Parts: sequence; structure tokens; C-alpha cells
Amino acid sequence: MFFKDIDYRIRLVLVIVIILFCFIVFRVFYIQVFSYDKLSNLANDLWSRNLPLKADRGLILDRNGVVLADNITTTSLVLVPNQIEDKEKVSQVLSEILGVTKEEMDKHVYKETSIERVHPEGRQLSYEKADYINSFNFSGVYLVKESKRYYPYEELLSHSIGYVGIDNQGLSGIELQYDDVLTGEDGAIKYYSDAKGNTLDLSQVYVESKSGDNVVLTIDINIQKSIERELNNIVDMFNPDMVLALVMNPNTGEVLGMGSRPDFNSNHYQDYSLEELSRNLPIWASYEPGSTFKIITTAAAIEEKVVDLDKDTFYDTGSVIVSGARIGCWKAKGHGFQTFLQVLENSCNPGFVELGNRLGKEVLFSYLDRFGFGKKTGIDLNGESKGIVFNLDRVGDLELATTAFGQGVSVTPIQQVTAVSAVVNGGSLYTPYIVKEIKNNKGEIISKNDPIFVRKVISEETSLKMRSALESVVARGGGRYAYIDGYRVGGKTGTAQKVENGKYLENNYIMSFMAVVPSNNPEAVLYLAIDNPKNTALLSSYTTAPVARRILLDIIDALDIKKQKGQIEKVYQWNDKVYTSIPNVVGMDVKNAKKKLTDFEIEYTGNGSKVVEQSPVAHERVSKGSTIRLLLGE
Repeated sequence: MFFKDIDYRIRLVLVIVIILFCFIVFRVFYIQVFSYDKLSNLANDLWSRNLPLKADRGLILDRNGVVLADNITTTSLVLVPNQIEDKEKVSQVLSEILGVTKEEMDKHVYKETSIERVHPEGRQLSYEKADYINSFNFSGVYLVKESKRYYPYEELLSHSIGYVGIDNQGLSGIELQYDDVLTGEDGAIKYYSDAKGNTLDLSQVYVESKSGDNVVLTIDINIQKSIERELNNIVDMFNPDMVLALVMNPNTGEVLGMGSRPDFNSNHYQDYSLEELSRNLPIWASYEPGSTFKIITTAAAIEEKVVDLDKDTFYDTGSVIVSGARIGCWKAKGHGFQTFLQVLENSCNPGFVELGNRLGKEVLFSYLDRFGFGKKTGIDLNGESKGIVFNLDRVGDLELATTAFGQGVSVTPIQQVTAVSAVVNGGSLYTPYIVKEIKNNKGEIISKNDPIFVRKVISEETSLKMRSALESVVARGGGRYAYIDGYRVGGKTGTAQKVENGKYLENNYIMSFMAVVPSNNPEAVLYLAIDNPKNTALLSSYTTAPVARRILLDIIDALDIKKQKGQIEKVYQWNDKVYTSIPNVVGMDVKNAKKKLTDFEIEYTGNGSKVVEQSPVAHERVSKGSTIRLLLGE
């Protein structure tokens, strides 16, 4: 009986051992076959270490493909502390090269971690420092590729483009607004080490980084350069508190150029105050617009048929009393009898008080709302303001009067340009935008911004009349200094008093000019504003209009706008250049040709008694006193 029990136990143990053995075999088989990938990944994660390779940000380009925000390759310092053999020496050498204390470097070298990025002193190293570190060939000391943002045009369009931080993250402007688009996918060099950091004899793996997508702007680099040049000239000439300019395609809402002063160099944004960095004045600044706002009042009056610019007249005595307040015209004795077209040409405040009364507050303020004042335009940039418009229940006779000629309301430059674009493009209000499209690295379009129609604000007929009226202002009124012979330019000056603590300042104005080119078929709207210019006459016609004319000439060249016939002839003043058509003198003898060209200087070349060729050619318009070259022959 005893031996039988032993035999049973042996058999039982044997069965148990066989079952356990089968279980182990099955488990090993399951692990090797079914769980291999999972366990391999866990082991890989346990052994692998990554030396990061930062991806390039996507480029920012103008509409013609010119790069406005680029990348340059730099190197950064990464340590694997457990691989460093002589930590004392490494810490001492690196601290000297990087210009930090040894105690600070010890925090990195002696840190108990698998990988240590030396930040910030070891980031974006110069080639000289990187080569010097590499020359020591320290174990555990690695130099890895890193991308650094670079702005080749420095201050150009700085507020709109913005800037990035040391980790290549967008902090303002387009860099911030489109950060998720511009940011790429980082790569790495993977190597394998044990828990103590000792390198395992396994091959390294290179994971390539992927650049971000490219952002193409609506900006035209040639128009932008013109704006930047003239803004600098204004600062040098007038030392203003601020100055800004904005150019838009009125038919789409595309921003073709914008800038302001003060500005900053995006490559060295750390050298500027937060105020200088954050204030993108064309979309942020809010102030009383002055007489450029009369464009809106006039358009509303024509649309509502309360005025006929050519037939209706107004007698200007020099001032008008509204609710006990005297509102004066810039011409103290007044302009006398005028048509309302002349009221616009002369920028006569009392005449616009009359237009405001004809419209009434409900109608005038309904147009302000329809044109987009008092709310953000929705431009794809951060930091936009919405301005201030009176609540209708707070509008009395005086508020109605001042609003009609651009005082008492507060608007932004982008609102004004967007509204005037609707006035001249046929009456359609569009949302302004600065990003044209997104492209990948192969140049393929990923997404595209199309014009966004908001609403119809005035009729095509009213828009046509306004285009003609604005051309008349430049030819005959306060915008004469923006006149360009052969090109149909419309415009309106503005001189607005500034408010501080509820009171208007003395001899402190924002002078502005709004221009349209060509006026009969607009391709660009330009707005220029100068805050408190010094050493100049306090009249926008003398201050802003000549500068605007120079920018307009560059816009004409950039957009390839052709000369046109039918331009309203300029009313010349004593100091203006007078343009006239050159007579045809080819075939005449020298004596008769000279009689025909009495308004010009003449240069002769060749021998003979007759004119066989002339330059410039016949019927071209040039200023009187210009030189005409005659080729003589038989």
C-alpha cells in the first residue's frame, strides 16, 4: 500500500511537470509568435535614445515667390551624461566656449538623465563654436542640426510676418497665425544604450525631419519695398509719432502691401519692447479719420439720392452753428457758392454737415454699419481692433454733423481701405486677407484663399459717380499733389485732430491720404497716414499727397497699369509742373520746328536742314521745359 502511494505521487508529479513544461513551451511560442512586435517595441523603447533633428519651418513668400521668411542651418549641443568619461574637463571646456559659469555647466554634465539638451546657451551655435567643440572629440558630447528662422529683408513687413522663439514656435503675426501650417515634423538619430548609458552594438537609425508647408502671401514685394522706403523717408523728414501705409486690391480684398513705423527687425526681436512688437498699426491703430471719411458720407448721399453732385449747390460762409457749437471750414471766409462736387473737392466741412442732415442719423449710421465700421474686418492677422462708433441713441445733431465729416468716430486703417474699396469697386464689400495660398515642398497647392464677398453696400451707378468724383478731387481739389499725368488717379486728403483726455489737441493732427488707381477701373487702393508730423505745413495736401504720389508710381509699375486717355485735366497752380502734348515736327525745317517747340528745350543731332526724327515722339505728354531731341537730315 505504501509503495502504491509513492508510485501514484511520482506519476502525479510527472503529469504536473509535463503540464508545466507544455505551458512554458506554449507561452514561449505565444511570446515569440503573437507578442513579438509588442515586446520588441518595448525593448526598443527601453534601449533606444534619440538625438533630435529639428525640422525646417515652411517658407513665407510674396505673391511672386520671393522668400520673406527663410531658414538657416545651425547646430545645437546635446549631452549623454553617462557616456562622458571626464566630466570635470568637459564641463570646464564647454563653460569656457559657451561663456557660462562652470557651476551652470555642471548642472547639465552631471545630470542623471539619458539625454540632456544644453538650453539655451547651447542652442543655435555659431559655426566657429560648433567646430571648436567638435575638435575636442569628447565622448557623450553631440552636435545636432537645428534650423533657425531667418528674415532676409529684416524689417520689411515685420509686424505682419511676425517672429519665432528659440524653439521655432510662432510668437506673432503670420508666424503665429499659421504656426500649425509652418511647423514641420522633427526627425532624430536613434542609437541604443543600456540603463547606464553605455552604447550597445546595434546600428543607428536616421529618421528624416519633414519641413513645414509654405505660406504664400498676397503681398507684392515691389509695392512693399516702395512702402518701406517712403515710410523711412517720412520718419527722416517729419519725425512723426507714427506713420503707416496700406495697399489693397479693391476687387478681391487682397493686401498688396502694408507697413508702419515704429517697426522692428524680426531677426533680433529680443531688442525691442513688447509695445513695438505687438502694434501692427494698419490693423490695430484706431483714431478719428478726418476728411478721408467724407468718401463714405458722399457715397451714402448719392446712393440715397439726397444730392446730385453736379447740380445741387451749397453756399459756404466759412462756418455753421450746430447745437450751439461752431463748425468751421478750413477756409475762414468760406468758399461761397459751390456744387457739392466742389464741396468734396474743397473738403468743406459745413457742406458735409448739410449732407449729414439730409441723410439723417438713422440712414448715415446704417451705412457705417454696412461698410463695416465698428467691427473687425476679419483679416487673417492677430491684433485687429474694431474702432468706435456712436450708439444711435447717443447721436444728437452735433454728433451727426461731426460724423459726416470724419470726427467723433474712431476707425482703423484696414476698415477705411476695405470700405473705400467697396465704394470704388462697384459696391461690393470684401473681407481683407493677406495669405493667398498654402503650398507643400513640391510646390503643390494644399489650400487657397479666395475672395470672400460680404455684402453689397452701394450700387454700380453710385460707385461709378464716386470714381469720377475722386478723380476730380485729385485733378481740381486738395489732392492735386498726387496727380500723375496720363494715369487716372482718384483720392481724398484728410486732416484729423487728435483727442487726449476728452479734448482735442492743438496743432497735433493725423494727416492722411486715400488714393485709387486707376480711378475708372481700380486695381489698387492706397492709404497713407502720418501722426503728428513736425516741420511741415499742417495741411495733408502738402504733406501726404506728394509721398502718396511716389508710392502710386511704384504701384503703377508693379501692376503694369497702362496710360489712359480721358483723364480729367489738372487745374494748375503757379508752382505746378504743366504737362502738354508734343507737336509733330518731323519733316519740318529747323526754323519752323523751333517755332512749334517754344515750350521746350531743344537738342539737335545730325546734319541737314530738316527734322527726320524726334524724341519723345509726337503727341506724347511731357512737362513744359522738357528737352526734345531732334535728328536732322535731308
